[in-house]
Amino acid sequence: MRHGVVLFTSDRGITPAALAAAAEERGFDTIYVPEHTHIPVKREAAHPGTGDETLPDDRYLRTLDPWVSLATAAAVTSRIRLATAVALPVESDPITLAKSIATLDHLSGGRVTLGAGFGWNTDELADHHVPAGRRRTVLREYVEAMRALWTQEEASYSGEYVSFGPSWAYPKPVQPHIPLIIGAGGGPKTLGWIARHADGWMTTPTEQDITGKIAALRETWATAGRSGRPQVHILVAAKRSPEQLAAWHEHGVDELIWGVPDRSEAEVVSYLDRLAGRLQGSGR
Repeated sequence: MRHGVVLFTSDRGITPAALAAAAEERGFDTIYVPEHTHIPVKREAAHPGTGDETLPDDRYLRTLDPWVSLATAAAVTSRIRLATAVALPVESDPITLAKSIATLDHLSGGRVTLGAGFGWNTDELADHHVPAGRRRTVLREYVEAMRALWTQEEASYSGEYVSFGPSWAYPKPVQPHIPLIIGAGGGPKTLGWIARHADGWMTTPTEQDITGKIAALRETWATAGRSGRPQVHILVAAKRSPEQLAAWHEHGVDELIWGVPDRSEAEVVSYLDRLAGRLQGSGR
């Protein structure tokens, strides 16, 4: 079972590059960063944590661009994977986003994982002309179009929201297939979407009955005719006992994602040292 760290990036505290270097030195497997292009001041969308239009804190207003952040991390590391938790692909142009992700994968030697969400902030989506009720369809088309650009010599795509004729697009990613992990609540609709279009599931911080949902995902995956099994990445929202970690390992969880604070570099490195020590003591 792998271990990753997630930094809710902002324009204060440790930089993504400094965190990535420190995490790699301590044996962590992945660094994750989030995405919000902007936060509309007037909103109707309820935050999944607060249940209303209020935000838990102001980091949502201050989030760094994920792909620029991961590029800085790639420049100072050689092994750690570069991922998002989560990116919002439908808030970008799919052709230029495909270029950014492919370039990062090329320059990092094939270390990118795309963690993507459908987008809870429907007001934010609206400013990008994404209809809330169609966001899953839009994401599917974006993913299909980007995969075409990543893998085909002359790529083209024709959909409701994405359309372009035969085109050349380089660089191609180093990886033959960039992993797509969907971060969303594990309801039947989401699990079905993952089974048809993605490579795995990332839990939400408030997820309940994770092992039951893993079983449901695997059943849905098999019903969809997929070979192998879906990846499962658990966003750890509270301190967990060695017994809980062992249980997740036994259920075939691929990676645990541990949050780190957006504080000073010294504070975060000290936190990483303590976390790495706990994980080593639990049989990491």
